[in-house]
Amino acid sequence: MTHNPDTQTALITGAATGIGYAVAQAFLNQGANVVLNGRTESKLQHAAKQLGHPDRVATIAGDITQAATADKLVNTAVQRFGGIDVLINNAGIFSMKPFTDYTVDEVDSFLGYVRGTFVLSQSAVRRFREQGNGGSIVNISTILALNGVAGITSSAPIVAKGGITAMTKNLSAELAEDNIRINAVAPGIVPTPLYGDLTDEQLNALHDLQPLGRYGTPKDIADAVLYLANAQWVTGVILPVDGGVDAGGDGTTRRKTPELEPATA
Repeated sequence: MTHNPDTQTALITGAATGIGYAVAQAFLNQGANVVLNGRTESKLQHAAKQLGHPDRVATIAGDITQAATADKLVNTAVQRFGGIDVLINNAGIFSMKPFTDYTVDEVDSFLGYVRGTFVLSQSAVRRFREQGNGGSIVNISTILALNGVAGITSSAPIVAKGGITAMTKNLSAELAEDNIRINAVAPGIVPTPLYGDLTDEQLNALHDLQPLGRYGTPKDIADAVLYLANAQWVTGVILPVDGGVDAGGDGTTRRKTPELEPATA
């Protein structure tokens, strides 16, 4: 199939639920094609069915921490829709525990998503260059990579997100001459399956961290992703979408939050 630059094709990782699903929905609403990626085929198929528009939705299961997955995802976009215009690096895992309790294996599991994001971005950039009309990458980081909160003890996943945030800044300069734009959204607390099963105690503690008085929603993040994907004179931006957390807390940010078990998206 020939690539049609007038119809966007967006490749979205971690797209079966939560933020990734909302991002897919936002792109479909503006007439784009979407390629959904996640680790579990059944969840992807369910997401695709819920989204509708089967003529504009493709799915491919795969673990982005495995290098071979990257080319499979980009090739799917090319074979089904003729190319790729936007890459959304959303997949990741999260857990909360004290700094000294993280094991080396746990740290390695988080860093696997840095490697996966790096390799998938490489594959997308190669395709952008072949197409010759630029492209856009939007990474999903976290506000915690910019502003530490004592009550959210999550140093290992934040190290990974910090690496992706730094990559965003660096690549935005390196790839600007190819008209390839790299930006990131830094969400605040957005309760999704990534957080696992939160207790009422955990939800209440996290709620106290929000200056605007509510959690974020996946749609809040999707709106920001859509803006960055299409803002033709914006690159190298780390955009906080966090209900005001980055602007500063009022003391409740020092409240301790109970540990959360690891979850994936």
